[in-house]
Amino acid sequence: MTSKPSASDKLRAACAALPARQQPEWPDAAEVERVSDELRALPPLVVATECDQLRDRLAAAAGGEAFLLQGGDCAETFASVTAEQVRAKVEVLLQMAVVLTYGASVPVVKLGRIAGQYAKPRSNGTETVGGVALPSYRGDAVNSAEPEEAARRPDPRRMLRAYNAAAQTLNLVRAYATGGFAGLHRVHAWNADFVGSSPMFQRYEDMAADIDRALAFMRACGVDLEAGPVGSVELFASHEALLLAYETALVREERGRLYDLSGHLVWVGERTRQLDGAHVELASRIANPVAVKLGPTTTPEDALALAERLDPDGDPGRLSMVVRTGAARVRDVLPPIVEKVEAAGHRVVWVCDPMHGNTFESANGFKTRRFDDVVEEVTGFFEVHRTLGTVPGGVHVELTGDDVTECLGGSHAIGDEHLPFRYETACDPRLNASQSLELAFLVAEMLQRR
Repeated sequence: MTSKPSASDKLRAACAALPARQQPEWPDAAEVERVSDELRALPPLVVATECDQLRDRLAAAAGGEAFLLQGGDCAETFASVTAEQVRAKVEVLLQMAVVLTYGASVPVVKLGRIAGQYAKPRSNGTETVGGVALPSYRGDAVNSAEPEEAARRPDPRRMLRAYNAAAQTLNLVRAYATGGFAGLHRVHAWNADFVGSSPMFQRYEDMAADIDRALAFMRACGVDLEAGPVGSVELFASHEALLLAYETALVREERGRLYDLSGHLVWVGERTRQLDGAHVELASRIANPVAVKLGPTTTPEDALALAERLDPDGDPGRLSMVVRTGAARVRDVLPPIVEKVEAAGHRVVWVCDPMHGNTFESANGFKTRRFDDVVEEVTGFFEVHRTLGTVPGGVHVELTGDDVTECLGGSHAIGDEHLPFRYETACDPRLNASQSLELAFLVAEMLQRR
């Protein structure tokens, strides 16, 4: 007797029947299916109740009662799954969250771009490296960044390595979030060596000293600072749901609802948000909080159609709309989109991604971004919401805790000549720890005025 297809089987079949952009040209379809079968037999990476908790937190952000801070690597690599590198990412997120919470007196929802960002969409199927045309690097879950033909061949078994890398990363993140490392009494210690060399150091230290005085007062009042929210934090994980063979294999049914348990929140990218495409179909069928990226060509009608598809019941916290127009266009593109979606009754989390719309090539050939452009887009984002009387719900930033030189400007005044020193990203340029902290102080000031 043939068994009846499960709800997750039906989801996979529905996605397989639709066009799917930005998928690798896997050389062996049978091997992809074997890998998917192995992934389906593995435990989920997160649990459904955590996804529901994040949805509740995002509902608060949609209503202006919290603020979303989402950040992490452009493209994670398998080599970056080390205690030192994961800790550095957690540290910079914690620092930024403390600055935002202290400076704006608002709870911060902390969402890492972490434990799943192993695949990347690319503008072209090939790229030229050292004068040789090669298949584009599509993230460690697909192929290797090594500039060799064999290394660039898509290998479906790398998705199993991505699963294991995500599991190891999540283990570390959970340990750091709940094991005392994230306690507010450690506010001076987080990334202290690097921050100490930054122009942001004194400003951060002044704030940390104020927090220390507040904690000393609480101890004197008998408050146990090692327990509860003072001694630990909620830190959720997110990534782009790009590789459908991976994402659909990690869909599980819990309490009568389907969840993509590869992460707490997954998003649909600017290149894959077609209404008739498989990525939107996947996002529409899962109970996770989901997000969609909106670039400068997005029309108000496009945005509303996506909201109707991904958030048909108008539930706060279900859908985040991540706007990435570029600094020059945010004040023109964003207002009609917000007005259209809000008028239809959708209370989405409006999020500013000030990174992707501001990328260009430097004079010496590096893909980079100007810190001033990042700040200008965030400023325009807040101005639009202030004018409309709507809620600026969060920021989505590509960043690292390392002392890299990938984005121009900031308080260290990184110039073109500094880019070769520590340009380490696997794909797009990231803010370093000092630039990230500087941005957090500026966003805190904007939140005070919203």
